[in-house]
Amino acid sequence: MAERSPRLDQPREVRRSLRRRRDSDPERFGRFAETFARFMGTARFLTFMTIFIVIWLAWNSPYGPDRWRWDDYPFIFLTLILSLQASYAAPLILLAQNRQEARDRVTQEQERESNAQSHADMEFLAREVASLRMGLGEVATRDFLRGELRGLLADLGKSDDEPDPEPEPVKPKKPAPKS
Repeated sequence: MAERSPRLDQPREVRRSLRRRRDSDPERFGRFAETFARFMGTARFLTFMTIFIVIWLAWNSPYGPDRWRWDDYPFIFLTLILSLQASYAAPLILLAQNRQEARDRVTQEQERESNAQSHADMEFLAREVASLRMGLGEVATRDFLRGELRGLLADLGKSDDEPDPEPEPVKPKKPAPKS
């Protein structure tokens, strides 16, 4: 029997030999990049790097005692190592910066929403205070009620034939004599 040739009207089955582990954390590399970028920006890293370079230069210097040197040419291997470090450090630092920028963008959006909500709340409270002030203007005060009640008592106490009496003027009180 002849082998069946693959059908052209159906997609081929994709077989991957390297499968992604289901328990792997997709953020692990990003956290590593941030940790690495933070470490490279510390005084400890600069101190270690300076000590490493000084030891390298002192050991591989063409002057001084005759000994085995692992960088026979004038520090070409050191240059290669530093270039390699820089080629890995730059993308890791950029990745850390991008992650920080994404976090900052989320934070700014949350702050913007919070500010908009606060502004709406303040406008609502301002309208409520204004309506309370307008409502208080229509509230009867104690003096107004007393005057109205005095008027009603006066109206009840007089007959319909009598004219309304004139209100008595308020006399200022004399100060008490000093003894």
